[in-house]
Amino acid sequence: MTQPPGQQPPQGGFGDPFDPSQGPPPAAAPSYGYPPAPGAPQGPYGHQPGPYAPQPGPYGQQPSGAYGGPGPYGVQPGPQGPQQPAPYGAGSPPPDPGGAGKRRGPFTGKPALIIGAVLAVVLVAGTGVWLATGDGKPAAGTGGAAGKPSGSAATGKGGNDGKDEKVAGPTAAELNAGRKPGEAKVLWLRENGVDLPQYGEEAYGPWFAGDTVVKAMYRTVSGYAAADGAEQWTLALPTKLCAAPTLPTEDGKIVVGIEDNVSEREASCSVLQMIDLRTGKAGWKKTVDRTGMQDGLSNVAMAVSGDTVTFGRTGSTDAFRVSDGTKLFGKREDVCQPYAFTSGPRMIAAVSCQVEPADPVRQQVQEVDPVTGKPLWTYRVKDGWKVSHVFSTRPLVISIQKDEEWAGIVLNDDGSLRSQLITGTGNYAVRCGEDSVEAGGTLDGCAGVTADADRLYLATLPEVTKESSINKVVAFDLATGRVLWDVTGPEDQNLLPLRMEGSDVLIRVEPSYRKGGEVATVAPSGGALKTLLRHPASGAATEATLFRSKVAYVDGRSFVLASRISADDDAEEMAATALMVFGR
Repeated sequence: MTQPPGQQPPQGGFGDPFDPSQGPPPAAAPSYGYPPAPGAPQGPYGHQPGPYAPQPGPYGQQPSGAYGGPGPYGVQPGPQGPQQPAPYGAGSPPPDPGGAGKRRGPFTGKPALIIGAVLAVVLVAGTGVWLATGDGKPAAGTGGAAGKPSGSAATGKGGNDGKDEKVAGPTAAELNAGRKPGEAKVLWLRENGVDLPQYGEEAYGPWFAGDTVVKAMYRTVSGYAAADGAEQWTLALPTKLCAAPTLPTEDGKIVVGIEDNVSEREASCSVLQMIDLRTGKAGWKKTVDRTGMQDGLSNVAMAVSGDTVTFGRTGSTDAFRVSDGTKLFGKREDVCQPYAFTSGPRMIAAVSCQVEPADPVRQQVQEVDPVTGKPLWTYRVKDGWKVSHVFSTRPLVISIQKDEEWAGIVLNDDGSLRSQLITGTGNYAVRCGEDSVEAGGTLDGCAGVTADADRLYLATLPEVTKESSINKVVAFDLATGRVLWDVTGPEDQNLLPLRMEGSDVLIRVEPSYRKGGEVATVAPSGGALKTLLRHPASGAATEATLFRSKVAYVDGRSFVLASRISADDDAEEMAATALMVFGR
């Protein structure tokens, strides 16, 4: 339902997700959603939430991000929100996570108990590898990849003890050998190169700082020259990464969450480590107190806004200054506590309110001052509904859900209701990592959605037949919530909106096993897709193995990062392609 601009939502109690005083919502528009593949369980968006969700990294729409996030390199979905496996060509089975078919781990994404830990920074002599340990000061090492796990104790797979034959992944030259006229080149690619636990790990990034692109995996963070892939630095961490924001600061710094010890069952995601992405050097570190029962069992959602990083979880959020680690704000003296924030220039918070433990949880959306943590305005969500994600911060589009129901609401800059999306069946292929931010991940970590001042663009689930699968991008009018138009993608290649490219919608055309991916645009008024960069068909089989890839289009290049790596043995795991970069 549409509400006149500037009108405040009702302040008595917790209002409807849309203003009930305006009457019933308009009749639903024709459905543009499609059912998932036969037998696939559905979530509130028609997706199947899974454990192999992308982590916070470039992927949820916010203004002017390279893949949907605020700032120059936004986000494509990262963790939290319903998700949908990408379609692959008819007769071509989709790859397993990381293209290697490894089993998922029984403890993946599970919260753990709290145990203390200590960190610092040690420069390993002659290797260019920094190890985050004690007090942040460089100290001489003994050489080798300090902090890197090895052998069966670290991996649970027997380790790479020389018994596995070396496996080599494809090279850019090999993939370009079959390139056809008009197709882009594989400029460079990177193998995983990180020894992982038995069931694989999630990837974080890509993040950008100047001419450096950064990816993170398990206990390793690596920076590469964006132009040619030359390794600029590698930072080895003492424990695994467990949380990260979608974006770094404008000056190229990020704060990540790492576990406080190496135990698979008892480690807590409670240590913050600042990293300078331009140099790869670890800065300040802090351990967050998570001794409360509710806090200890909560997932973590991180965000960066200006010089503030937030470490959110159920019932409490702590905020620190990125530049020096100074604590800015913490738990409120109130029954309403923010548990997740958006990254970028506008800090939007998801807030839970509960007077007594036995009382129902009621939720709010707030815009918050990133320095003081004070709310600038509050929008109250109807009882029983929860804030699952923020699709865009300007315009402000919020995803809310109640059990299996989903709604999209559009707010004005002052927090008043603008409209509700009329979504029909709601079968949209937004990839957010988890079914909601409370299940783990970031508030703004979604791909398959972007917005401009007047419209929201969403990908549908594919319509699957025995011969092929086809999906669409649907445009909604933000003033009325109604569908304006849709554009259909090519057979067997899923369309995912990434961000706005000028006035046009930037779209990822995903690869099939035999067709390379593309970066394309469509006009805000609809019409045919216009290809900006067509990835070579000769690299399609490799590109298709990048599990639920995260894509950034920056300076005419597309950076495609696998969101998860897993393999049956160490050799395959190390050789698995983790990052591919395409360009002219």
